[in-house]
Amino acid sequence: MRVLVTGGAGFIGSHLCERLLKEGHEVICLDNFFTGSKSNISHLLDSHGFELIRHDITQPVLLEVDRIYNLACPASPIHYQYNPVKTIKTSVMGTINMLGLAKRVKARILQASTSEVYGDPQIHPQTEDYWGNVNTLGIRSCYDEGKRVAETLMMDYHRQNGVDIKIVRIFNTYGPRMAENDGRVVSNFILQALRGEDITVYGKGEQTRSFCFVSDLVEGLVRMMEAPDFIGPVNLGNPCETSILDFAEKIIALTGSSSRITYKPLPADDPRQRQPDITLAKKRLAWEPKVVVDEGLMKTIEYFSSVISAG
Repeated sequence: MRVLVTGGAGFIGSHLCERLLKEGHEVICLDNFFTGSKSNISHLLDSHGFELIRHDITQPVLLEVDRIYNLACPASPIHYQYNPVKTIKTSVMGTINMLGLAKRVKARILQASTSEVYGDPQIHPQTEDYWGNVNTLGIRSCYDEGKRVAETLMMDYHRQNGVDIKIVRIFNTYGPRMAENDGRVVSNFILQALRGEDITVYGKGEQTRSFCFVSDLVEGLVRMMEAPDFIGPVNLGNPCETSILDFAEKIIALTGSSSRITYKPLPADDPRQRQPDITLAKKRLAWEPKVVVDEGLMKTIEYFSSVISAG
């Protein structure tokens, strides 16, 4: 098939492009390089069937494709708060443009939504039927609300125009090709540990996250795209929950670092708990994560070690 991946030069997008090429598809990678990087896809540029287009999805694009994975949007607080208006435009106008394309060429479209649609959740773990607890006025709402509107748009285009849609809600994902400067806990902790710097924990470190290795997530995306009679939404993430403080201590142990842990105030609207209920993914996609956290972290540590060495 001919597959469009928006945000294809990003962390998750580049791994998805790689997987789709291995399966023999023609892949069009669309990216404006706001957070994506050419280095993430440089090894794919000579591949037969791979095409790179520099484009911002807030502007319409005319292409002939069979499948659309809509991953384009800054996904870390540092990046999406840098230009919040641009962030929400990407989720809203960008999704409208991709749905318009899907409608015209009768392509199936998968929307990469997020666990952030649950906000600071009042139920635990989070199931797909939970409507969430989002601060619509907060500094994170450009991302959270943008993604919620993107889900609304997907459903409305499906109901009104019969567009073939899929919605996945992605929980914390990590692995090689994460951006160094994205401010996420995995990259922050690993880089601080490798450099022997203090590891910064916000609050008391009691807040929890659940970390899914990127290859497991990509497997879930591909399965969802081809799942019959199921539009979602579906949670994709690792239900293995850990506190941030325990996670920092694990990184120190795995890197053999001499780093100490320091504490800073908790940022506004930072969710206290985050754990996916993946019952639906198991049932409808026969999917669950396979990579244990220590194994995935060692691969990620190796990647960041090579980044530091090259730098």
